[in-house]
Amino acid sequence: MKAATGIGIGLALLGILGGALIEGTPLGTLMNIPAILIVFVGTAGVTLAAVGMDVFKRFPALVKKAISGEAPDLGARATELVGYAEQARKDGLLSLEGPAKDIADPFSRKAVQLVVDGTEAAALRAVLESEIDAMHARHAQGVGMFEKAGGFAPTIGIIGAVLGLMHALGYLSEPEKLGEAIASAFVATVFGVGVANIFFLPVGNRLEGMSKQEIELREMTMEGALAIQAGENPRIISERLETYIAPSVRPSAGGGEGGAAATGDAQRQAA
Repeated sequence: MKAATGIGIGLALLGILGGALIEGTPLGTLMNIPAILIVFVGTAGVTLAAVGMDVFKRFPALVKKAISGEAPDLGARATELVGYAEQARKDGLLSLEGPAKDIADPFSRKAVQLVVDGTEAAALRAVLESEIDAMHARHAQGVGMFEKAGGFAPTIGIIGAVLGLMHALGYLSEPEKLGEAIASAFVATVFGVGVANIFFLPVGNRLEGMSKQEIELREMTMEGALAIQAGENPRIISERLETYIAPSVRPSAGGGEGGAAATGDAQRQAA
């Protein structure tokens, strides 16, 4: 499901806040401006210090990607590559030059273009593996930012709680204010632990999963390009590429173009 991450975060918030209300916890207590500043601004600051501005400014785009990004359609890519293999087998590799220019995905376009250019198999693999490694490194930076934020936030929350307790100790001579001050002091801990485990870590895990899916898609594309370059039988190429796809959603399981469409729908639902 495309919006599974957003739904999951919303469900977690609903469960926690709903449970708090049932217990009689006044949610107004959470409107604690000092705690909000300490946890959210403090966590943003130390995360920026840890990852640098170039990675940190990607935060909104990465959150959007985690919440609304779609899973790669391996079935459609496999069908596309087999189609190129059939055309190359029938009309030669140079016949792919025109279709290569119209490929939307930059990695696939490069792979097919390298095949058309007559690139040797070893060089073709080296170039495409370098592309995959570079993408993985970029993705790791984004995932690392959320993992670091998820580690920093609870500690910043504890710092906020300690500061709040220091303030609460000033009311030892006023017992009627002491309980409220102590309760307020722990709001920072709630925010720190909550934002780490409800938001930062789930988003980071989701991005990591999406990265693995994209790497798998590119590895499949690379193997398909190498097979086309080697002039292998399209049927054999199809069988090889389908090993990257779950048996229940392989194009051959649905038959032709309908199978590829079913594959895409099933993968999006699984995401």
